[in-house]
Amino acid sequence: MTGPRVSIGCFHGEFDGFSKYPVSVAVDVIRATTTAVTGVAQGRRCFPVASIDEAVELAAGFDDPLLVGELGGSTPYGFSLTNSPADVARRADVDRPMILLSTSGTRLIAAAPRKIFVACLRNYSALTRHLVSISADVALIGAGTRGEFREEDALCCARIAAGLLDSGFHAGDEQTARIIERWTDQPVDAFVGGKSTEYLRASGQLRDLEFILTHIDDLDGVFAKVGREIALDANDHVA
Repeated sequence: MTGPRVSIGCFHGEFDGFSKYPVSVAVDVIRATTTAVTGVAQGRRCFPVASIDEAVELAAGFDDPLLVGELGGSTPYGFSLTNSPADVARRADVDRPMILLSTSGTRLIAAAPRKIFVACLRNYSALTRHLVSISADVALIGAGTRGEFREEDALCCARIAAGLLDSGFHAGDEQTARIIERWTDQPVDAFVGGKSTEYLRASGQLRDLEFILTHIDDLDGVFAKVGREIALDANDHVA
């Protein structure tokens, strides 16, 4: 086949398998990429980290940073908030840089050896248009939880991939084709009832599910991590 390819995969702790793609996208709808995009869209600086030690080291270089995150579902000692897009959205202290840690999503983002785009259900259409303009092979990478590719990430990846296929890309492998076929035409709440949403329910954090479901494709912006920081791409804006 001619034209660029799009492949969908799941992160399992190492980035090596995705390094061959010139363009990569991190997806962790529940909740790291939604939290990151929400913070940056507010005008807040965002620094994803892979460990508590890295968070503490980075925090030492800032004046009054906001430590946000979870490990294994628990908010680490000394952190102000769990990994909650709803809680971040309610805060007015956008001048405080956010250091963001999560069990899977920020580890994926931090592992990328070069620029990586950051996507969630808030900005998938804007990112799709941007990827079409780049016209290069793309890896859409779900963060995964305990080795599982979660439903919400599959749905988000499928919506991006389907838009790329409509613009001349082709599926890079059978797994990608299956995910696109399974999830593209599903309603946006089709992942409700999966393990991630049941975790939110059991832990009393359904505010984040409500936030995600009421903020669908509402940002016309492209977000990427370059160096250590996630920021709005210089060629895009937030509406």
